Amino acid sequence: MSMFGDGLDAAVQKAFTRPAPKSAGAQMRYLVKKMKGTRAVAQMLRISQRTVERYVKDQIKKPRPDLAARLEREVKKRWQPQIRAKARAKAASTGGIVIDTQARMGYTAPIGSTDQDRIRHLTVALPPVYAARLFDAQEQGASDARLQEITAEALKEVYFQDGGRRAGSLEEVRFTDIEHLEFDL
Repeated sequence: MSMFGDGLDAAVQKAFTRPAPKSAGAQMRYLVKKMKGTRAVAQMLRISQRTVERYVKDQIKKPRPDLAARLEREVKKRWQPQIRAKARAKAASTGGIVIDTQARMGYTAPIGSTDQDRIRHLTVALPPVYAARLFDAQEQGASDARLQEITAEALKEVYFQDGGRRAGSLEEVRFTDIEHLEFDL
């Protein structure tokens, strides 16, 4: 499970104007329509083509828990792509992104400063530049570690250095032991 990737997806999903289909049959019909056929849906969900057809006809109504989770994830991944793109573009150009996190944070600095790691709870508005970097990295399939690095760089600039007004000699920010992470547009 990707904490940063899922967090960014959840933030974008808050911009949806209509709720995604809830029932298994409606979700399956949506996927069949989007992927133009039952065979592609069956391969993606790792079930038989006949099982997909039964869900489409509402002959099966309650999927197994693992199938229900895969089905919901795939529907949300494809739901309202234009609204998703507009929300990402707005965050990357004018709005920025808000991060709410509780994690262990520390930094590397010259000798004589208190750079001890400690658990901090932060709610910080990141500038659009970092929202754009996060969304671009996510679209390129970056790992959770890379998204964590970008977030640490953003926290270094915005929280620790206050946009260049303090802590100019700060070298690196450590962002580990994440207990809570949530993004908002």
